[in-house]
Amino acid sequence: MEGTHGRSHRLRRGRYSETGRIYLVTTTTHDRYPVFQDIRAGRALVQALKTERRVDTLCFVVMPDHLHWLIQLNWIEPLERIVGRVKSKSARAVNQLFNHRGRLWQDGFHDRALRREEDLIAVARYVVANPLRAGLVRSVGDYPLWDAVWL
Repeated sequence: MEGTHGRSHRLRRGRYSETGRIYLVTTTTHDRYPVFQDIRAGRALVQALKTERRVDTLCFVVMPDHLHWLIQLNWIEPLERIVGRVKSKSARAVNQLFNHRGRLWQDGFHDRALRREEDLIAVARYVVANPLRAGLVRSVGDYPLWDAVWL
């Protein structure tokens, strides 16, 4: 029996944070509720991402019920603490925006450390093309909640 948290506790097992390493982080909203369909909520999350100074944000896309965030760690701090800080800041902002209390994010997150030889631009393109694959827009430029340093 997995208990109330599903398998999210397993996501932390064996996690190692390496300064200078590039990670693709994915995290979902509580019960996959599409809170970021509201542009104001999405902008609150984008603000939390942009104010996180302990990473270099390479690109991100905020989907209705989840976030993909490609980052490079530039500080000796565990990845889970950085992600937790962004989730906490964004939850406070979104809850304040809607005069709501309660959870915004699912416990845990998924991360993948990119190998040094991986094509970083291809991974970034994959990230920002998520709204296209989901059928939310016909062109990436039509989707308001993404950014990439290469622009």
